[in-house]
Amino acid sequence: MADRTSSSITIDAALADVMAVIADFPRYPEWAGSIKSAEVLATGDDGRASRVRFVLDAGMISDTYTLGYTWDGDEGVGWEVVEPGKMVSQLRGSYRLAASGSGTGVTYELAVDLSVPMIGMIKRKAEKVIVDTALKGLKKRVEGR
Repeated sequence: MADRTSSSITIDAALADVMAVIADFPRYPEWAGSIKSAEVLATGDDGRASRVRFVLDAGMISDTYTLGYTWDGDEGVGWEVVEPGKMVSQLRGSYRLAASGSGTGVTYELAVDLSVPMIGMIKRKAEKVIVDTALKGLKKRVEGR
């Protein structure tokens, strides 16, 4: 899983406000496109989710899998598969946040491996669509609060 897709966006809100939306997993279906449900299975000492089960329906890819999360305050969060699904064998990603003028710069990185064969160019395009859709959804959700 060497190839990663990355994209950035600026959101007109404080770091803590952006991270609050990122950390609110049960509400992902309201703004994160292909996520149909997100259930927090465990939380860490900081009260944030450490394990979350997702149900994904992204057209050709429909699956249920569990991600483990590592938090870096309001400046970042990383995740990786701890229980793969039938199609999603590996998924590793992160949100990195940084103050940017009057807002917050958000960088989203994602790498996905599927248990079904897929041409690398198609896989990277799918990752790019997921990343761009997530960033636009996050921006709309945060700025609309």
